[in-house]
Amino acid sequence: MQPEQATDTSTGSCTSGPGETALPEVAPAQVFGMAVTMTEAAARHVNRFLSRRGKGVGVRLGVKTTGCSGLAYKLEFADEIAPEDVVFEDKGVKILVDPKSLPYIDGTELDFVREGLNEGFKFNNPKERDRCGCGESFRV
Repeated sequence: MQPEQATDTSTGSCTSGPGETALPEVAPAQVFGMAVTMTEAAARHVNRFLSRRGKGVGVRLGVKTTGCSGLAYKLEFADEIAPEDVVFEDKGVKILVDPKSLPYIDGTELDFVREGLNEGFKFNNPKERDRCGCGESFRV
């Protein structure tokens, strides 16, 4: 699965969190060969939610600097595709990723799990080396 490339070469907003550290830029040539995917359960959940919502083009996945381990996932429903977005499509769902986050989440599979009374998205990231005790942040 190859990502779609945006035609605008302007840079987007910084995805840095607390402090002054910004995530590094990624050259467009580095995008090819990268992938972000989702399970059937995640695709069903996203499609169901977008249908109920009545609008949206997919989900936006990224990272921000925060927490005790350094990085945290950001996930939100997207209403439009920004010019700088790298767009992956899996199981009929568009996954929008900003170029600064892509090196940290390349290879990630987005899942939707139910454990007892709790349900939510789970990030299966092969680059993740460590996760904080509270589960809010991770390190690559």
